[in-house]
Amino acid sequence: MSTLQKASASKNPKTARGQRTRNKLLDAAEIAFGEEGFHATSIGDITGRAQVALGTFYVYFDSKDEIFRALVAHMGHMVRSWIAERVAGSTDRLDAEFKGLVAYIEFARAHRNLYRIIEEAQFVAPDAYKAHYERFAEGYQRNLREAEERGEIRSGDADTRAWALIGMSVFLGLKFGIWDTQRSPEDIARDAIDMISGGLKP
Repeated sequence: MSTLQKASASKNPKTARGQRTRNKLLDAAEIAFGEEGFHATSIGDITGRAQVALGTFYVYFDSKDEIFRALVAHMGHMVRSWIAERVAGSTDRLDAEFKGLVAYIEFARAHRNLYRIIEEAQFVAPDAYKAHYERFAEGYQRNLREAEERGEIRSGDADTRAWALIGMSVFLGLKFGIWDTQRSPEDIARDAIDMISGGLKP
């Protein structure tokens, strides 16, 4: 565990009230970083939006950099939980892919700051950016291997497939979750699943 991780762990809230305050700061940081960007945002901007005292910030985070990294991890957890809830009870892997893509686009529309924050993390906190997608890939690989064992999909390299499917979700989320929100997530997911299941061969 790094020094930063140890410091962050030592500040984990011990009470429900403390967790609520920390979440308020993360919610405020999502808005501030999403609207203004990392460099233009100050700790005062975050505490002002959260309506907490400046000193309260340092009960939970040591710096702007630390809350940004925590936010990237927090948002990753949020989207994974959001999708997991919506794919529960899927009939097979392709059904799970359909429901997962619908859920991802819906999440992108509900959390429009996600893309700016994650993309900025490439430059502000590249290790957090990499970890964000690696966490997705780990779960994806496991799900694909299990689906292959059940005979729901043909055999193939789970690592390559996981990253390809993640890439598709990320850019469909950007296009139809942020830039163009006219089509329903279900319509978009149906077209994507048709390509996944049938490929591009005529």
